[in-house]
Amino acid sequence: MRRLNSAGRGIIAGAALAILAAAAPVDSGVALSSPAATQSTDAGPAEVPVEAVRVMATYPHDSDAFTQGLFFSHGALFESTGQHGKSVIREVDLASGAVKRQVKLPDRYFGEGSTAWHDTIVSLTWKHGKAFRWSRHNLKQIGTFDYVGEGWGLTQDGSSLILSDGSADLRFLDPKTFAEQRRITVTYRGRSIRRLNELEYVRGEILANVWHQDVILRIDPTTGVVRGVLDLRALANSVPVRNSEAVLNGIAYDAKAGKLYVTGKNWPSLFEIALPAAN
Repeated sequence: MRRLNSAGRGIIAGAALAILAAAAPVDSGVALSSPAATQSTDAGPAEVPVEAVRVMATYPHDSDAFTQGLFFSHGALFESTGQHGKSVIREVDLASGAVKRQVKLPDRYFGEGSTAWHDTIVSLTWKHGKAFRWSRHNLKQIGTFDYVGEGWGLTQDGSSLILSDGSADLRFLDPKTFAEQRRITVTYRGRSIRRLNELEYVRGEILANVWHQDVILRIDPTTGVVRGVLDLRALANSVPVRNSEAVLNGIAYDAKAGKLYVTGKNWPSLFEIALPAAN
């Protein structure tokens, strides 16, 4: 899925992100001139805080899971996975990493991001423009929606679904009809940031993985401006994976417990990390 050569594996950089630039010596575009960023007229903030994450606990994770979406609903952890013939929606036991129940997508679909909406689960597909609605209670498919373009990540803010499609835009959708309500362009220091992937809405901010980068962006849901960056380089480097596609991807917030979790594609571990400091 979405293959990237080594020249595109850089970390977002710039004056405020010099700490991250050192992680990408092979990328000549570390000053936001890589394909992951394009020029914008928005001046944006002069500096953006960078915060190294702290690991609070580590849990097992299915290393065969090509994680695309991760979220909590009613205290239960759910995950959607990708790859043709292997894409599933599943409930996972946090403590053991065991799959409690799951439903498989038809082989022609490449599963992507997912989120809860009341007593349902909504999940995306990569290139088919098709979203599925599932019953949270029994994982039975109860509906579908169509959308234009690719599907990457999905979350919700209590009133809208929020979809990423690999571009710099996040689309806010009506949860009942999937009609677009509005969209924002995500910018870091005035430049738009592409390859936004898995999403999670946490305490009034959108958290976003950036594909093939070991950072999580903290995004203002009104303006799209990046308020802060979570640096997960040390965490990602500690994970014993060899597959170049086994990248950081998966953010889940348990609002009831006030805990934040991250993982990656085919990672053998899932991590609870400290919540970022309020801006």
